[in-house]
Amino acid sequence: MKTPLKITGLCALLSALPNPAVAQQPSVPERVAALKASLAASQIILRQYEWIETTVVSLKGDEKSRKQERCYYGADGGIQKVEVSASPEPQKKRGLRGKIIAKKKEELTDYMKQAVALVKTYVPPNPAKIQAAKDAGKVTIEVLEPGKRARLNFRDYEKAGDNLGVEVDLVNNRPLGVKVSTYLDDAKDAVLLDVRMGQLNDGTTYASDITLDAPAKKIQVAVENSGYRKMGK
Repeated sequence: MKTPLKITGLCALLSALPNPAVAQQPSVPERVAALKASLAASQIILRQYEWIETTVVSLKGDEKSRKQERCYYGADGGIQKVEVSASPEPQKKRGLRGKIIAKKKEELTDYMKQAVALVKTYVPPNPAKIQAAKDAGKVTIEVLEPGKRARLNFRDYEKAGDNLGVEVDLVNNRPLGVKVSTYLDDAKDAVLLDVRMGQLNDGTTYASDITLDAPAKKIQVAVENSGYRKMGK
């Protein structure tokens, strides 16, 4: 008859002890500050590098274009690009069919320009915008693996209703990836971004693979950044 009392007492004791999983939960201010510091440090170091950017555009699952460019930071702090190779332009069609194809191509080109510009507003994440979301109370932490990985979600990061999610390594505060749900001019024209972060030998992080999906237009853009090397070498 004493066993139930012992079990009850043990349960009470365990409930009074601190939960390790809860105790290790990262706080928003600490993680936002660590993320900002990591992003800023990497952006400074990346200015010493050049790399090759490969961009592939697909429509309805069919590859439409492929281009490679050498990239580096210019004196003004902006990224400069020099074309290395590009898929050949298809032979132009004549007559009415040719005009229809040309118009569709022009519309697709304009859309892609908007999409690429949109990517630049999210990748790499801007420390100032991250801080603004934090100050507005629009940051939440989603623990993916206690003590190891978490995702910081920044609502209304660039536009009303969008979300920037940055997955971080909780041990060294290194960004592991970025997921963005946003849109172009109309909220119905949804755009999804999935970014995988790479790491150079010196620990610098960079966006190694970027995939943009525009379901409404059935367009996908895949960008791969590779071949990093210090300028002048």
